[in-house]
Amino acid sequence: MSERFSIKGVVPPVVVPMTEDGEIDVPAYEKHLNRMIDAGIDGLFFLGSSGEVAFSTDERRRQIIELGMRINAGRLPVIAGCIDMQTNRVIEHAKAMEQLGVDAIVATAPFYAIPGPTTVANHFRAIKEAVDLPLFAYDIPVCVNTKLGWQELAELGAEGTLDGVKDSSGDDVSFRFLVLENERRGHPLTLLTGHEVVVDGAYLAGADGSVPGLANIDPVSYVEMWNAFQRGDWASVKAIQDRLANLMLITQVTRGAAGYGAGVGAFKTALWVMGVFNTNQMPAPVDRLTDENVEAIRRVLMDAGLV
Repeated sequence: MSERFSIKGVVPPVVVPMTEDGEIDVPAYEKHLNRMIDAGIDGLFFLGSSGEVAFSTDERRRQIIELGMRINAGRLPVIAGCIDMQTNRVIEHAKAMEQLGVDAIVATAPFYAIPGPTTVANHFRAIKEAVDLPLFAYDIPVCVNTKLGWQELAELGAEGTLDGVKDSSGDDVSFRFLVLENERRGHPLTLLTGHEVVVDGAYLAGADGSVPGLANIDPVSYVEMWNAFQRGDWASVKAIQDRLANLMLITQVTRGAAGYGAGVGAFKTALWVMGVFNTNQMPAPVDRLTDENVEAIRRVLMDAGLV
């Protein structure tokens, strides 16, 4: 099986630009990825929640990865989401990602048929057994209705099933316990926070890096915050995080939008307003933001100096 895989720093979950007719906008995709890579990010996470994995057919998933791999051209490690309802579906995606040459894969707990802890652990073990790739657990209970326990995650890391965790649970207490237990076991897991607005707290707790969707909008600041953390310059870490928290208001200032449309919809709209994307088109059935919502996001971007 695969050797231990580790990645540190800023690993944005890549937002995918679309044309008006719903296809991948390849020139915008290339512009977007190069912009983040040039900013100094440390890796790319494709087909996460921000990357429309839940809205993508198998063919669209393949396109997103193939194009992303071509544009990246080996410059950064690539992590790919293999998210689906049950184990065999995840394994099918994982085998496809393995053939496409990604460096690591990410999987959630099974969903729809909600499992218990033993079933979840066996789910991850089956994936690891089937595919010779490093495996990250994606803890996102708001979407899959299962919170991954820190004890179970640490055990799966110690036994070699998991290589890392992408924590988007919002449960900072559980994350802190996971960090401590991971250290007691010799740090077998790479621990990445999915937060946007309290990355500084995760770094202080002992996170190995961050996977913030907002890094699609302002990768430079997240890289600056990581570098300040590496220097031990906590005053700068806090100041940068405060600035990014204000930028994250793009997801809070809209009216009439909710969930994915308010979150990733705001990211796409911001990238469109900034001239990185050519549209803010969303995958069906999500409506894109329009009119006063676009202007509200523009005002936040103006306050942040990004337009």
